[in-house]
Amino acid sequence: MNRSSLYNSIPPNKYLQTSIAILFLTFVFGAYATFASAENKPSVHTIYHVYINNEHIGSLLDDQPVYSYMDELLETSGELFPDLTLQVAEKVKIIPEFVFTEGNDDEHVLEALQDKLTVEAESMALMINEKPAVYLASEEDVKEVMELLITQYMDEKRYEQFLEGLDESTLDVGETLVTDVTLTEDITEDLTLIAPDQILSVKDAIKKLNKGVLEEKPYQVKEGDVLGSIASAHDLTTAKLLELNQDLNADSVIRVGQKLQVTAYQPLVEVLSTHLSKVEEEIAFETEIKEDDSMWKGENKVTQEGQTGSQVTTYETTQKNGNTVKREVVSEEVTKEPVKKIIKKGTKEMPSRGSGQLGWPAVGGYISSYQGNRWGRFHKGIDIARPSNYNILAADNGKVVSASYQGGYGNLVRINHNNGMETLYAHLASIDVKVGQTVTKGQKIGVMGATGNSTGIHLHFEVYENGQLKNPMHYLK
Repeated sequence: MNRSSLYNSIPPNKYLQTSIAILFLTFVFGAYATFASAENKPSVHTIYHVYINNEHIGSLLDDQPVYSYMDELLETSGELFPDLTLQVAEKVKIIPEFVFTEGNDDEHVLEALQDKLTVEAESMALMINEKPAVYLASEEDVKEVMELLITQYMDEKRYEQFLEGLDESTLDVGETLVTDVTLTEDITEDLTLIAPDQILSVKDAIKKLNKGVLEEKPYQVKEGDVLGSIASAHDLTTAKLLELNQDLNADSVIRVGQKLQVTAYQPLVEVLSTHLSKVEEEIAFETEIKEDDSMWKGENKVTQEGQTGSQVTTYETTQKNGNTVKREVVSEEVTKEPVKKIIKKGTKEMPSRGSGQLGWPAVGGYISSYQGNRWGRFHKGIDIARPSNYNILAADNGKVVSASYQGGYGNLVRINHNNGMETLYAHLASIDVKVGQTVTKGQKIGVMGATGNSTGIHLHFEVYENGQLKNPMHYLK
């Protein structure tokens, strides 16, 4: 590269004009010098006027220091930015002038060069909506940034398939196909000159495009929010948050739903992509209950086991920067019909058959003694004392199988509930039912007393299931 292009100095037509001027001045001064020589006049000298962007900064007796400084400036910058094409940013002109008196170097010229001259580099500007967003070193870097901008949010293989133009007919179950990729902003590129430290690497360019710029936006207060937590979540100080919301102060109480202004980084550009996916899904089976009056109430029987079905569903998903913003069903194809589960439910009622849910066998009262070891022996049931009245009630539907005096139990009633359960009622003052009699839940069967081995008026109550003694507390509510 010659100096005229390297230093961004005099254009070619200017060089022609300067050459003509120099030839003319040489002719004039040459003729005058011949005449002056005859008269013993002073000789002609050359000085060099230096201009930066058409501003005259001084003159020198030799133009070489100007070129040397610019060479040094480019060499130094080239060491810092070895991969860039550099040039002096300002237009430098050096115009010679022939004078009859000896000139002097302007001491400020080189200082002015150091102050005013800068270096610029060729770069590719990535323009977003016609405004420069990032500067890159080459066309290859631009292509890499554009590809990474997209593939950072989707599988690279799927993106390659999209570029190949594969359509839905190639989509199998369990696969996803990218059908469209667009950017939210208009992106172009432009060859330009810029300070070399403004040119970014591919990695830093992607980071800047993703991070974007700070913009004010509204925030809706959620439950549990305080000013400090809102500020921290948006990388603000509380003071800065209050500055953005001048109607608030440090003691302000904020309410759920209230809107505040916060600042947040907004990406310079976002990637919108559309995906088609085929998924095999289960179809849940239904359960049908059929009443059967030939079965006892409370009995259930599964007559047909349920089976799940299956279908292939095609979804269209829209993503923004890799996050799903919309998902719609495009088609459904049933591949296996589900089978209903059918349950027969008995409705036949038997007055002497219990439901299995025991009712409280007294009218109020409290438990004065629980089942367990007591006084050196095992207490088989619970004792209920101090009721509202002394009526004893059947805990469930059933048939009386015992109603008589039985030793330490005193007057006793035993009821078989015809569902594997039996209940026993002891120490009754009187019995109101007979053996073989059918009773209903809550029916009076006797009066609380203190017959048999009893320390006072109370009801002793026992529960048996399939002949095994049980803890009544497991059945009573």
